[in-house]
Amino acid sequence: MRYSVITINYNNKDGLRQTIDSIVGQTYDDYEFIIIDGGSTDGSVEVIKEYSSSVDYWVSEQDNGIFHAMNKGVAQAHGDYCVFINSGDCFYDGDVLYCFSKLDFLEDIIVGKVVSENKKMLFEPPMREISLYYLYSATVPHQGSFIRTQLLKFFPYDENLRIVSDWKFFVQAIILNNCSLRYVDDYVTIFDMGGVSSTNPELMWEEKERVLHELFPPRVLADCETMKKSECLTQTLTPVLRRHFLLDKVLYTIGTLLVKFIR
Repeated sequence: MRYSVITINYNNKDGLRQTIDSIVGQTYDDYEFIIIDGGSTDGSVEVIKEYSSSVDYWVSEQDNGIFHAMNKGVAQAHGDYCVFINSGDCFYDGDVLYCFSKLDFLEDIIVGKVVSENKKMLFEPPMREISLYYLYSATVPHQGSFIRTQLLKFFPYDENLRIVSDWKFFVQAIILNNCSLRYVDDYVTIFDMGGVSSTNPELMWEEKERVLHELFPPRVLADCETMKKSECLTQTLTPVLRRHFLLDKVLYTIGTLLVKFIR
């Protein structure tokens, strides 16, 4: 299995060096390393040149944003799967690619765990199947995903979006085209929390709504909105309560009384 590791960078030379170190330090060597720099002026290019013997392709030129840069990286990719480790992000440890190479997977998208810089869990595989309802309020972590290269070339990132183009890709691939997905209980990435998606939640939701209205009819979106509004902890009991009507009725009666009391 050959991987294409793609790093996007713009004026983040310190984060870039940290990222490169985590990539070139992998114990598994059947991968190509691609760096797309957006015309940095902070010394990033000098860092790339320093590691040039370990980089298969790099370019430093002005682009139209992170997703344009990602599409440029995919265009240069020749591996079976792409994994994006952008400047500031790092592989969890030196054995990530080695461990994934032993899994012998065939699915279109493989997703592992993502943690923050202080090793706090940001994403771990959900216990249920991915559905439109799940993606309506959550996502698949781009930083923890190995994505079949041909799939990325078939569904390029929407360059008109600033934040959620990777989320749109997952909706298109998983929901609309039923691409295969596999979760693994392995760590992939230490994620830099300083990115635009982490610091601009208002724009993120604005773009999500725009994408949903582009891809789905109003009645589908209405159902998702209704389900989202009804989210509560007791939903986790639904499978059990459906099998035990009397228990369901008792809990409903108690809940109704408590709601009246609170009001």
